Amino acid sequence: MIKFVHAADLHLDAAFSGVSPEQAAQRRREQRQALASLAKECRGCDLVLLAGDLFDSARVYQDTIDALKTFFSAIDAEVFIAPGNHDFVTSGSPYLTEHWGENVHIFTKNEIECVHLEALRCDVYGAGFTSAEAPDLLSGFRVRDPEALNLMVLHGDLQPNSPYNPITPEDIAFSGLDYLALGHIHASFVKRCGKTICAMPGCLMGRGFDECGQKGALRVTLGEADCQTDFVPIPTRRYEILSVEAGDDPLAAIRAALPEQTREDCYRILLTGEAERPDTDVLESILAPSFYSLSVRDRTYPKQALWAASGEDTLRGHFLHELKTQYDTADEVSHRTITLAARLVTNLMDGREAGI
Repeated sequence: MIKFVHAADLHLDAAFSGVSPEQAAQRRREQRQALASLAKECRGCDLVLLAGDLFDSARVYQDTIDALKTFFSAIDAEVFIAPGNHDFVTSGSPYLTEHWGENVHIFTKNEIECVHLEALRCDVYGAGFTSAEAPDLLSGFRVRDPEALNLMVLHGDLQPNSPYNPITPEDIAFSGLDYLALGHIHASFVKRCGKTICAMPGCLMGRGFDECGQKGALRVTLGEADCQTDFVPIPTRRYEILSVEAGDDPLAAIRAALPEQTREDCYRILLTGEAERPDTDVLESILAPSFYSLSVRDRTYPKQALWAASGEDTLRGHFLHELKTQYDTADEVSHRTITLAARLVTNLMDGREAGI
């Protein structure tokens, strides 16, 4: 039985273009600090598998190199890295120019290699991107020793015809691997293909509103007969998108919808529903102190008198006229149902969402 941490897509030194330059520099420092949190999760592990895109690009700050070296030296485990499409191995790559430590193995070739760990009775396979794209590296692969514990770390895409090392469920099942540690997709999942557990941990830290929610890594215990995977959250700032029906008082509506703790996080608030047009700039200025960063966007539509078109010689007019006739003769209990029906259908006629 072996224990390991599987992480991917750290994207160190990302641009963080959605915040101010000062905040972007702070976020890059926080990326380096997150390595210390990840190191704590690696305690007691035999291996650490890093499935590509450790760096966001070829431009890497010395502070980041120093932080990574500190991270590697702080963990008592063998580290295996499979460079991806953002941090591919090329001339001048820090993967080639830096000495990372005796416990760090980097797969620098665009073909699958194997490292045998006799003490663990384990074979670790991997390959690296050597350009921004890679062919289907797993196609036709089969483990050399089915009696060993067989792991692979790889950056790749589960979408067919992808330029980023496309991987099929059939190739995974044929491989004979016990665990395939993938990177590239910034969402976490674990699934089985044949006997092989295939997993992606998602990115370590959200960088924009396409990477919302809690981020982290996977901690895995792998034996000959079973595999346990646990998602390990890494404490970093979160990105969240919140939809709020504006109503007559959008400020009050937003405050009522917010969770208790938002000051450290990045929020995008979408105001929806029928309302007078909100002043998003004013709302942002009032609410900004409650967030690390905030944007408020107007998705409302103008208020209109519900029965105003009733009686017009149009489909809308005839429909509303029929409902208005029912409304005028209905009791209090039925008024709400008829009103909701009128709003629902007129929303659909206007091409809006059917929500009411």
